[in-house]
Amino acid sequence: MDLNALRVFERVAATGSFTAAAHHFHRAVSSVSRQVRGLEESLGQPLFYRHTRAVTLTEAGWRYYEEVRDILERLDLATEALSQPHMEARGVLRINAPVAFGQRQIVPLLHRFQRRFPAIQAELLLNDRVVDPVREGHDITFRVGNLSDSSLVARRLASMNYVVAASPEYLTKRGKPETPKALAEHDCLVYQGELGRQRWYFQQNEASKEVVYEVDGSLASNDAESLVRAALLGQGVVMFPTWLIAEELMQGTLLPLLDEWRGEVMPGHRGLHVLTPERRLKTPKVRAFMDYLFETVLPVPPWDRWRESTLYVRPSGRR
Repeated sequence: MDLNALRVFERVAATGSFTAAAHHFHRAVSSVSRQVRGLEESLGQPLFYRHTRAVTLTEAGWRYYEEVRDILERLDLATEALSQPHMEARGVLRINAPVAFGQRQIVPLLHRFQRRFPAIQAELLLNDRVVDPVREGHDITFRVGNLSDSSLVARRLASMNYVVAASPEYLTKRGKPETPKALAEHDCLVYQGELGRQRWYFQQNEASKEVVYEVDGSLASNDAESLVRAALLGQGVVMFPTWLIAEELMQGTLLPLLDEWRGEVMPGHRGLHVLTPERRLKTPKVRAFMDYLFETVLPVPPWDRWRESTLYVRPSGRR
């Protein structure tokens, strides 16, 4: 059996695309297609249904994929352990994260991490849909919000701390809301994702109940960065987690509002989590990244240190 053909098959199955697999291996799509076809011929049955825009596994393909994926992972781990007798962190680290969190927080963190461990290469895959880390071959997966039951090892990274904010220009023009109820009179820029338009919940103290307030405005978007940009232009009020707008809060281009209330976009206290397959925790590259990650975010994540920063421009204008 051709090991390279098995690796190509695994990538096509994981991505649902001959093109994506070809990009992964830096090969022509025709070459990947021929190799998969040769594997199917040697097995005597089709592994994929081929459609115009994508490919899907046949029932036999699914059974074969589950076995091949496990075998390849075990082989990679064994090879990595043998080639690294002194447990040096090296190799390709595959990381998956939500788009905005990856852009704002993981890219700079990964830059510093790779300066410490130059033998590690990284593949950072950003998307906002929930993916299967095992099927996709991710070493590290970041998740926002509550977790479903999983065979993965999950650790809580930090709390999701939301801040209501607007630009100085907007507040000069429209005034400052003193209570969540007053947001009804303001232009609120709301994120609209797969679950629909977000609702804004507020809790004044731990003893009080969370209350949802109806907000509306001139712009809703499924792209958080676009809403932040609109707020910076003075268009309206946003409510986002500190990991998204900490830099703007530090610089005073966005000013925090409603400090006496805890905000959320759904009931409960949600958090940021990092997940990894248990078997991969044993590899030096994953252990090194996890150690560096928690060294960086504990006891207080960098995105929650903006109030203590010397750059933080307080609403009064004093530093």
